[in-house]
Amino acid sequence: MPSAISIDDDGAAVAVQPLLAGGRVSGQVQAAAEGSARVAHAAPVARTRWWVEALTIVWLCWVYDAITNLAPLRLHAALAHGEGVLALERSLGISPELSLDRWLGAHHTLALAISDYYDNAHFIVTLGLLGYIWWRRADIYRPLRNTLVAVNVIAFAVFLLYPVAPPRMLTGDGFSDIVASTHAFGSWHTGALASAANQLAAMPSLHMAWAGWCGLVLWRLSSRAWVRTLAIVYPCMTALAVLATGNHYVLDVLAGLATLALAAWLCGPVAARLEGRLRARRAGDGRTPALGSPVQAALATDGPQADKSPQNPR
Repeated sequence: MPSAISIDDDGAAVAVQPLLAGGRVSGQVQAAAEGSARVAHAAPVARTRWWVEALTIVWLCWVYDAITNLAPLRLHAALAHGEGVLALERSLGISPELSLDRWLGAHHTLALAISDYYDNAHFIVTLGLLGYIWWRRADIYRPLRNTLVAVNVIAFAVFLLYPVAPPRMLTGDGFSDIVASTHAFGSWHTGALASAANQLAAMPSLHMAWAGWCGLVLWRLSSRAWVRTLAIVYPCMTALAVLATGNHYVLDVLAGLATLALAAWLCGPVAARLEGRLRARRAGDGRTPALGSPVQAALATDGPQADKSPQNPR
């Protein structure tokens, strides 16, 4: 049974006009479709429960802490991996870390500012944006939240399987720990916080992956020029900070962006494809899909014509 479907600017079906044998329009189906479209425009997307989000964060922190506890046992391997990453970069001609580290170390005030940025913006900006879209933009929250969770899970797996010491720990190559030497506020390199941080988690750079995620969120939130400029500048600033303070290699930065891209792909096209297959399987089993609509209900009660239409299109 051929149908005429009109779509509005938001991609919602606003009229469904099945053309039966004599050109008769099923008013029941059309009314149901129009009602569904009005509901879609009127009903806001509900926020997820706050305690579910809190439990997700607690679980991620627990996994991170479990991996951190293994660090003392893998220090030798992590240092060797760090030397290997640096050697690979030098063979490729992409190793600015030492020059940036020495340059920043010679400018104490700037080094302190960048160290404070490195230690604090990572959490404040990311968690601030996460909380904002949870509260104000529930329509885009879930896929973005899922992407951020996937970023961390992928990174944790790499931390576990391939620990890498950051450049600042390769003292034999001339690196210095800028964050520790400037006594930056909230430093994870010295004091009580040092034992809570995984010092052997350079690859991939979660600072870079989180910063890229923040840029993605800002890009989705607004089309204003200054917001989208900030969406680009913030990851670039983060890349400079992690390299100049001796906390990451160039390959770490690239790996962080690759981790974000992989997470976005898994939570976007791959998740949508799996969901489509699940709905098709439910439909094949004769069960109503999870996202039923008034149109489906109307078709189910439209008598023999609704049953025969897929088999006898006209």
